[in-house]
Amino acid sequence: MCARPGPRLLGSVGSAAADRHGSRGRGGERRRRRRHDTVTTDSSRTDDRHDAGTDDLDGRPDQRLADQTGEQPVSRGRRAAGPSTRTESDSLGSREVPADAYWGIHTARALENFPISQRPISVYPDLVIALALVKQAAARANVEIGVLERHKADAIEQACVEIRGGALHDEFAVGVIQGGAGTSTNMNSNEVIANRALELMGHPKGDYAHLHPIDDVNRSQSTNDTYPTSVKIAMVLTLRRLLDELDLLATAFATKGAEFHDVLKVGRTQLQDAVPMTLGQEFVGFAHTLGEDVQRLRDVIPLLGEINLGATAIGTGITADPQYADAVRRHLSELSGMELVTAPDLIEATSDTGVFMTLSGALKRSAIKLSKICNDLRLLSSGPQAGIGEITLPPRQAGSSIMPGKVNPVIPEVVNQVAFSVAGADVTVTMAAEAGQLQLNAFEPVITHSVMQSLQWMTYACRTLRVNCVDGIEANRARLTQQVETNVGSVTALTPYIGYSAAAAIAHTALTTNAPIARLVVAAGLMSEEQVQKVLSPARLSGLEAVTSAIPIIDVDDPAAAVARAANATGVRNPGDETAG
Repeated sequence: MCARPGPRLLGSVGSAAADRHGSRGRGGERRRRRRHDTVTTDSSRTDDRHDAGTDDLDGRPDQRLADQTGEQPVSRGRRAAGPSTRTESDSLGSREVPADAYWGIHTARALENFPISQRPISVYPDLVIALALVKQAAARANVEIGVLERHKADAIEQACVEIRGGALHDEFAVGVIQGGAGTSTNMNSNEVIANRALELMGHPKGDYAHLHPIDDVNRSQSTNDTYPTSVKIAMVLTLRRLLDELDLLATAFATKGAEFHDVLKVGRTQLQDAVPMTLGQEFVGFAHTLGEDVQRLRDVIPLLGEINLGATAIGTGITADPQYADAVRRHLSELSGMELVTAPDLIEATSDTGVFMTLSGALKRSAIKLSKICNDLRLLSSGPQAGIGEITLPPRQAGSSIMPGKVNPVIPEVVNQVAFSVAGADVTVTMAAEAGQLQLNAFEPVITHSVMQSLQWMTYACRTLRVNCVDGIEANRARLTQQVETNVGSVTALTPYIGYSAAAAIAHTALTTNAPIARLVVAAGLMSEEQVQKVLSPARLSGLEAVTSAIPIIDVDDPAAAVARAANATGVRNPGDETAG
């Protein structure tokens, strides 16, 4: 008999499992494809797939199991010759499934029925972990209320612990897009947990007389409460990683803001020159923009904590003991470390998908704002010779097969594309939520896939933007200085001192002669050089230093004439001057 492990917080467990899942890469995908082939064509190929198995899982969970329980770990090496399939039955009949598969007949049918995305649910490790959490909590609750034998619950729980640690994820093989409101996902998890539990009890896979996927693993449950609860927990786990990355990205922008705090630049409105600001202010603005979205996304977590376990089929709680809902919520809270509450109206909670729209909408908002920042980075770095060229992005790869030396802003570009995908996924979520009928929404699988993909892609996008772009951005200080000195927008700061008419004349002359603003003002006798430098200092122009006193406006009878004289004095010629030279 397996001893019950103590409760564990899942932040690190989920992350580690995600990393392990990602590290399997193409090899894992090939194994999944071969596994699918065994269901639809040649079952004899399963031995090859199993030999490639899960030996690459970090920490050898099977060995950990042996250490903890004394049970023999499941073999991952070459098996002795034997039957390549086993027979399983359901209400539709019997069929053969691979002998070494931890999933069974319900998963096999789903693999045949839903070859849509060619992406198994295991591409979302947090969803697999969440399913195991719910099944583990259910086993504890069922023992507590007296409807499940202790030895079965212990085996179920130990199987769930292994899955939470990263084992058997490639056995969660059903596609992310599926009919049936998530039934195939629930059945897949029931079968994998049951067959691993049978092994722990000393029985072969498929020997359901000793422990049954539905009667025991799924006891007191329905897909209609287990699946949405698992999805919500998975979204919280993945959202936490996104929030961490958004925080790091905002910090990276703020760090650049501090680095560029004294770098004056020309602000722009409608792509036209406006008044000066600092490059640091621009980057700090990016940081604050992201910070707002961090809080909005964080506010969704308590909403995801409202679950409907105990509702069973439609919210009436049929087949579940009245004590079950509170017991399973309590155990799930303990295991997950999350604050969970049972929905006050289980019928409403079973049919409603509003919280998924809330999260998807917040994700879209964050993605669109991040995309706008990337638009700015691409524009500000345009060039290198004929563009704005205020900043330089780190060169990541050669940009053209025909134009030597061309380097493109590939990191902001890929983040833009992630944002477009998130916006599209939000439309999918909206349509799927609207399409629900009566007591259940049958389209939660596509909602789950859309939101989970958006969460994952946004997390990866924030990471690559920070590491491969923002951290290495440099300011082109010489170019920025030249732009500010000849920018007529800085004349706006002089209007309180020299008046609008004189400022307009200065602006016109500066535009037509390309003469520095400060030189024209001093040469016209409108202000002293010391006064001009003070007013046009980076701190004043950017608003970092408040204006504490005004210089009396110079009374000039003919500002334009004074400015023209200043232009002549500075050695520049106004193209509008028709006087022969």
